[in-house]
Amino acid sequence: MKQTKQNTPKLKSITGFKLENKTVTELLSEMETIGFQATNLSKAGSIITKMKKDKATVFLSFTSNMVSSGLREVFAQIVKYKLVDVIVTSVGSIEEDLMKTKKPFLLGDFNVSDVELHKEGTNRIGNIFVPTDRYLLLEKLSQPFFAKMLVKQKKEGKMISPSELIYELGKTVTDENSIIYWATKNNIPIFCPGITDGALGLQAYFFKEENKEFGIDVTADMHKAAEIVITADKTAGIILGGGIAKHHLIGLNILRDGLDYAVYITTAMEGDGSLSGARPKEAKSWSKIKEEGNVVCVEGDATILFPFLAIKLKEVSKW
Repeated sequence: MKQTKQNTPKLKSITGFKLENKTVTELLSEMETIGFQATNLSKAGSIITKMKKDKATVFLSFTSNMVSSGLREVFAQIVKYKLVDVIVTSVGSIEEDLMKTKKPFLLGDFNVSDVELHKEGTNRIGNIFVPTDRYLLLEKLSQPFFAKMLVKQKKEGKMISPSELIYELGKTVTDENSIIYWATKNNIPIFCPGITDGALGLQAYFFKEENKEFGIDVTADMHKAAEIVITADKTAGIILGGGIAKHHLIGLNILRDGLDYAVYITTAMEGDGSLSGARPKEAKSWSKIKEEGNVVCVEGDATILFPFLAIKLKEVSKW
């Protein structure tokens, strides 16, 4: 019996790269044949090139712990150079960016006594230390700001939306290392669906206790965000971590039958059925990513992996 040849693609050989000076783009290209997550990171770089060349509307989402880290200044530069069009994040990102405009967070250690830290008034985020006086500073910054927003609310006859609140907050900042500073300056919207889930939310609660008429309309941003999604020719998502920021980004894109491009970076596991651990293939079942969408999931720490892609994003944004 005659056997038919199967049309299987020719596989590339596994190989490393030469230790010589090269650009990040060159390094990412050569990482394709290393295997494991290096190959996926290389693919992420290629997808970023495609989404920018295709002039897709680029959404960037990240969790607040990334703003706790030095990625905060990386995100600020991305917004400064207008490398993305929309940001989706959690309120921790906003409050920590604001606190850092006045005082830095500190590099500590994973292996310390948390009881002793608590006694001395220090909060720990991994190996990043946040003295409690940063939160006292947040109170001093936020309470007068909310008072101004209440005046605005009364004048306009409507509650402010989270994105408008963040835009107005950006006007109060002069630190050029700030994400919200550049977002306001360049009119790049920051959507924060969980605006009350953090220290800034607690400050809003304290203010509202004394000013019952004050409110934030969390539904108001849906129209604004939906318009961006629906009117875009193509949409792309660079999704760092999971949680509400990730879901809000991909969930909005159901309105157009899914993202055309998606790059995930995650440390979450898929097996527990969590949204944070869900891979791009699962999003296709929900119409959050198109069936034919260009996607990759890179497993690993965003503080290590994303700097490569941030440089790649800047290099290819000349398209």
